[in-house]
Amino acid sequence: MSGSDWWVATLWQQGQVVELGSWIFWVIFSICLHELGHGFAAIWEGDDTPRRTGHMTWNPMVHMGGFSLIAFLLMGFAWGLMPVNPYNFRHQRWGDAIVAAAGPLVNLILAVLLLTGVGVWDALMVTEANSWQDRVGTFLYTGGWLNLILLAFNLLPAPPLDGSRILASCSSGYARLMMNPQVQSVSLIAVLMIFWMTPIGGIFMDGISTGAKSWAGIVNGLVSSISGQ
Repeated sequence: MSGSDWWVATLWQQGQVVELGSWIFWVIFSICLHELGHGFAAIWEGDDTPRRTGHMTWNPMVHMGGFSLIAFLLMGFAWGLMPVNPYNFRHQRWGDAIVAAAGPLVNLILAVLLLTGVGVWDALMVTEANSWQDRVGTFLYTGGWLNLILLAFNLLPAPPLDGSRILASCSSGYARLMMNPQVQSVSLIAVLMIFWMTPIGGIFMDGISTGAKSWAGIVNGLVSSISGQ
């Protein structure tokens, strides 16, 4: 990877400093909050593993680890981990699905709040290009858009993504399939290759962007009509 191909250098050279800072902040913050969502749900389910292992913290090194942070620095994407013990869950039938769904639910709440904030902000502020108001809007939109991506991606039914644990709670056949070590090792790599090496990734991103802009636009219209602007 040459310096001109590095995502940080590309954004910096293009003068997209606000986008760069927003991306760094929201990736780290959203992943940490996503993992804390799993942790709080696990504790609510009766499993004290997240607290005993010291994972109920805001520290990105605890949730993401050095390798994930290096991957984020080099390639712009990262991941996190929240250790839980499903055998401790008080709802043995649905406990794992509840804990798995808690992380994406956090991303959904963040996305709705941030994109609603974009709509309200754009409706009430008279912004000009590169003004501080415009930069605040960019910061909010980046966070909302990113959390929609995290929501949709984590709900894919591919181990070890959250969607696979939710589906396994609904299907005993799929649960048995997940126990196969080869499936565990190959599935995520296959998903990443499909997203990065085929048009599916672009379609996925375009769909997320359309949804984010549509929600912000609806809120903008409602606020503008109420405020008479």
